[in-house]
Amino acid sequence: MLRKLLRKKPLQNIHHAGLHRSLRAIDLTLMGIGAIIGAGVFVLTGVAAATKAGPAIVISYMIAGIASMFAALAYAELASSVGGTGSAYGYAYAGFGEFIAWLIGWNLLLEYIIAVSTVAIGWSGYVNNLLVSMHIALPSALVNDPFEGGIINLLAILIVTAISVLLSIGIKHSARFNAVIVIIKLITIAVFIAAAISHVNFKNWESFSPFGWSGVMGGAALVFFAYIGFDALSTAVEETINPKRDIPIGIISSLVICTLIYIVVSALLTLITPYYNLNVQSPVADALLQLGNNGAAGVVAAGAIAGLTTVMLVMYYGLTRIVLAMSRDGLLPTSIATVNSTTHTPIRIIIILGIFIALIAGLSPIGRAAELVNIGTLAAFTFVCAGVIVLRITHPDLPRPFKTPFSPFIPVAGILSCLYLMISLPAVTWWRFIIWTLLGLIIYFVYGYKHSLIK
Repeated sequence: MLRKLLRKKPLQNIHHAGLHRSLRAIDLTLMGIGAIIGAGVFVLTGVAAATKAGPAIVISYMIAGIASMFAALAYAELASSVGGTGSAYGYAYAGFGEFIAWLIGWNLLLEYIIAVSTVAIGWSGYVNNLLVSMHIALPSALVNDPFEGGIINLLAILIVTAISVLLSIGIKHSARFNAVIVIIKLITIAVFIAAAISHVNFKNWESFSPFGWSGVMGGAALVFFAYIGFDALSTAVEETINPKRDIPIGIISSLVICTLIYIVVSALLTLITPYYNLNVQSPVADALLQLGNNGAAGVVAAGAIAGLTTVMLVMYYGLTRIVLAMSRDGLLPTSIATVNSTTHTPIRIIIILGIFIALIAGLSPIGRAAELVNIGTLAAFTFVCAGVIVLRITHPDLPRPFKTPFSPFIPVAGILSCLYLMISLPAVTWWRFIIWTLLGLIIYFVYGYKHSLIK
């Protein structure tokens, strides 16, 4: 099976052009930062601190970061050895066969679609608040979905449309746009650190872990949402100039940088404001407002908009490449697996997914979305870590430009930590995950199994 996967070529009868290799290590690192630094630092930090962990949110971020690093090392090895544009879907195919690969791919679709839709709704809220502060009031019917008394969330639809256009133009243009926005985000975080460091009050840490260990783990399971996105880099193998070297660099370096940022920001945030005051839509900006620093708060609010934009961009990018890989294999209709000869992008897939995501973001409220995304991501990470162990046994001679250190300890630790975080998620999240998986099973046996092109 692995030999077939490594040998397989894009189907000549449905592909008129290939994806274009234009990305370097620095592009991938910035894409990783663009995907990771967003809703986590600007929203979830406050929510998780107020409702789950208190100031011990710092420990929650460390735990989630360590679990992500275990998975990142596994991703780096498989990206450099197995390759392909399908991320965990492709690795599961190589290690466990088509059935498991379909389940992983199906849950990755849920992860990315819900993530992009949710962030689009959050982006809409931030932009609407910014417009209101500028005395530009949009009609309520155009900023709220039907379930919240409106007609449509127009801003959410507009940002999804804009990103669809950007991704259709080409990955190099998207990477350049991402790089500019990432620089803005890092400046924003630097502004927060500079403004907050002189207001540190260690009395706010006197009750460091008010919810106990279960709260710390619940916080880790929630803020894990902040780390998803680096896995999207593994979908860029076919568009990276030197993927065997640059993909591992991009994955690991972006995760390390972002973990340090999360720890510093969460520590400062809970040191300048009592944790129970942080359950607000924009906790970082709100904390600065409480300190009377309106200028820094405005910069952070603008940075949050920029941050959410690049999260959507990279996650949407990863989603399109996973769908491309699954359609190439016949598990999804091969008719959509067309790469445009001019832009070298799968425009048909981008448009179809854009319509779907825009409808979700524009017409529906998404509750508990972060937890639902997390469980699909954790399941994928678990199989990626297991895939390293399986392929080390079944294909010991496979060239591995990057090897996960201390194997099998690191992959096993990744499996156990991801499973532990999954157990820490609420029961309702598990039920939604099971229902989505059952729907995927039906689709596979009705369509995918019969149309699979790899036997």
